[in-house]
Amino acid sequence: MHNPSERLLQSWHCNAEAWIEAIRSGSIESRLQVTDRAILLAILGQQPQRVLDLGCGEGWLLRALADRGIDAVGVDGDPTLVASARAAGSPHVHLATYAQLSESKVDIGTGYDLACANFALLHQDIIPLLVAIEALLVADGMLLIQTLHPWSVSAGDYQDGWREESFAGFDGHWKPMPWYFRTLSSWLAALDMAGFDLNSAQEPQHPQQPTPQSLLLLARRRR
Repeated sequence: MHNPSERLLQSWHCNAEAWIEAIRSGSIESRLQVTDRAILLAILGQQPQRVLDLGCGEGWLLRALADRGIDAVGVDGDPTLVASARAAGSPHVHLATYAQLSESKVDIGTGYDLACANFALLHQDIIPLLVAIEALLVADGMLLIQTLHPWSVSAGDYQDGWREESFAGFDGHWKPMPWYFRTLSSWLAALDMAGFDLNSAQEPQHPQQPTPQSLLLLARRRR
C-alpha cells in the first residue's frame, strides 16, 4: 500500500483501540492541558445549535457539546471509533471516509451552524472535502479547524509535504501514521479555494510552554 492517504486511514484502523484508551485516560498532556478546552471554547463562542464534528474519533467532543445542549453529529472513517462513540452516548455518528464525504456518497445531514475538525485534517487534498462540507452549512455557517501549529512542528523544513507520526511518546502499541504537513499560507489558501473567508486565528498556548500547542482557524462560509 503505497498511497499515503490509504495508509493514513489504515493506521487509524490499527490504532483505534489504543487511541480510545489514550483519549479516555487523559494521557495526551497537550490535549488535557490546552487543546481540548481551546476547541470547546471556540465552538461555544459561536453559540451554534447544530454542529458537525469531522473525524470525531471516540466522541469526546460530541459528548461535551451534547452536555451543553448542542445538537452534535459526528462522522469518522473507522468503524471501531464510530461504534465506541455511539456506545458512549452519541447516537448520531456516521461511518464515512473523507473520500465518500467529498463525493457526497453518505448522507450526514445538512443545516449545520458550524463544522469542526479537531486534529482531523491530515491528508493532502482537503479542498474537495471542505467544498462538500461548505454545502452542508447554513448560509452564514462557520468552519473551525484545530491543527498542529505549523511553526512548532516544522523542524526546519517549512514546506508542504508528507510526514510520519511514530507515536513514540505514547503508551501501547501503535502503527506509524503518515500525515500531511501544510504551512500557514497553505491552510489559508485551502480555505479560500473551498469558499471560506478567514474570520480569526488563535494560537492556544500553555503558560509554561514557549511554543503554541496548536493553531485554531475559524472561517465563515462565503455564500
